[in-house]
Amino acid sequence: MAFFIETLIGGLMAGMLYSLVALGFVLIFKASGVFNFAQGALVLFAALAMARFAEWLPAWFGIESLALANVLAFLITIAIMFVAALLIERLVLRYLVNQEGATLLMATLGIAYFLEGFGQTVFGSDIYKIDVGMPKDPVLILENVFEGGILINKEDFIAAVIAATLVTLLTLFFQKTATGRALRAVADDHQAAQSIGIPLNRIWVIVWCVAGVVALVAGIIWGSKLGVQFSLATVALRALPVVILGGLTSVPGAIIGGLIIGVGEKLSEVYLGPSIGGGIEIWFAYVLALVFLLFRPQGLFGEKIIDRV
Repeated sequence: MAFFIETLIGGLMAGMLYSLVALGFVLIFKASGVFNFAQGALVLFAALAMARFAEWLPAWFGIESLALANVLAFLITIAIMFVAALLIERLVLRYLVNQEGATLLMATLGIAYFLEGFGQTVFGSDIYKIDVGMPKDPVLILENVFEGGILINKEDFIAAVIAATLVTLLTLFFQKTATGRALRAVADDHQAAQSIGIPLNRIWVIVWCVAGVVALVAGIIWGSKLGVQFSLATVALRALPVVILGGLTSVPGAIIGGLIIGVGEKLSEVYLGPSIGGGIEIWFAYVLALVFLLFRPQGLFGEKIIDRV
């Protein structure tokens, strides 16, 4: 039982990180109706900026405190992500209002390649580290309840708590505020939203800013775990099945989908992997997503689109 609970908790913590990345996809889709292939590049770009500024600031200004350097680097990176969101709207999206979804999709691909190349040109292409002080040593809990206790990774636990807090705040913001209602209106019909006075350009700037903050937090967490490198952009691929499972239009769906896939990966690898040679954790999420595409393409919480002719 202790081992099962340990595996379950590990899956839940991994699932929250998947949900955090998936949330960026959902937010952009809800605002523009297009799948944002640039989300992975946003994660890489934000992580590179955070890592390099945390390294540069002490050298430039003689800052001796690591915590202060990280805070300043975090604030500077947020400002950079906001500027990037503004430029994306002003230089790209503003000219694509009311265009076909395929056009917007290609635009996000172009943004992704530009951010990856520009980020590595400015900040470098080596492997960098992000040290925000998260403990990496595991800890035993519930030793009095279960024999041998339950082993928990402190870094994964703190990362999961941060991700859960951010996801909760964003869920409340987009479901309970006027901006959230405007966002849903824009996602349903750009022209109709504009006709009732909703400023489409401002909504896009807001949602790309939020996606940038989400990407920054995800980049810090994954960069702390894996190091900041080019492959960090592929972290977004781990969130694709989460989006398919939860639904492209549902913020709660991103959370539930991430938890289901995180737990499913861990349990299947531990209990089924040894019998078939292992490796289930690599493909489990994609097979599950394929099943949903066949039988429920809108996902668990996505809106079913009905075209009447």
